[in-house]
Amino acid sequence: MQCPRCFWLDVRLKIKRPDGPPFQINKAIDELLKKEFDIYRSKGEPHPLMLDNQIKAVPLQHENLNQWRENFVGVATVHQPTNLHIFGAVDDLWINEEGQVIVVDYKATAKSTEVSLDADWQISYKRQLEVYQWLLRQNGLKVSDTGYFVYTNGRLDLDGFYDKVEFRTKVIPYTGDDGWVEPTIFKMKQCMEGEMPAVGKAAMGGECEFCSYAKARTELTLTSLKKRPS
Repeated sequence: MQCPRCFWLDVRLKIKRPDGPPFQINKAIDELLKKEFDIYRSKGEPHPLMLDNQIKAVPLQHENLNQWRENFVGVATVHQPTNLHIFGAVDDLWINEEGQVIVVDYKATAKSTEVSLDADWQISYKRQLEVYQWLLRQNGLKVSDTGYFVYTNGRLDLDGFYDKVEFRTKVIPYTGDDGWVEPTIFKMKQCMEGEMPAVGKAAMGGECEFCSYAKARTELTLTSLKKRPS
């Protein structure tokens, strides 16, 4: 959805984008939120955040939940028309009074303004949730169109650190539409089997920064080689 060329280089030639630094604090928050919601899951009761936001649901109890949460395993399906194995690991699942599964994704940041889903780049968050909805439907579950982002924000307005960061958590509803997912899978297959595609877009907008860097470095290297005495 961002850069077909980076995707093609990855799946065809195993040339992957360089990894960024791991988000260890975000990972810790994810793990702690899972533990927190699991307490209420075992009781069959709603979490206080769900009550505060008038969400008539409880954390889902399901025999496959741990598998669905596991990275590189997750909720999976083989898309028969393309034979592509599609998977994604969810953060959490709730279930409402109508028996519909609700996809929940945890997000964490630290900024002075209130968290929202209004930025253009956050389309990636929305697509992520919609892929999970699609995957669960492929596995035969009845899934609500409405999902939630449990979005926590580290406070910057305090007097100091003192070995503690305080967070304020907001539950943001989002109505998903997974109608784009299957057509995109067909495009992925076509891209994989074709010639090297054009450069795409960066997550934050503009030309793909990985391709821009690769192009600039290659041009500089070629120019330098031309200047060397034969």
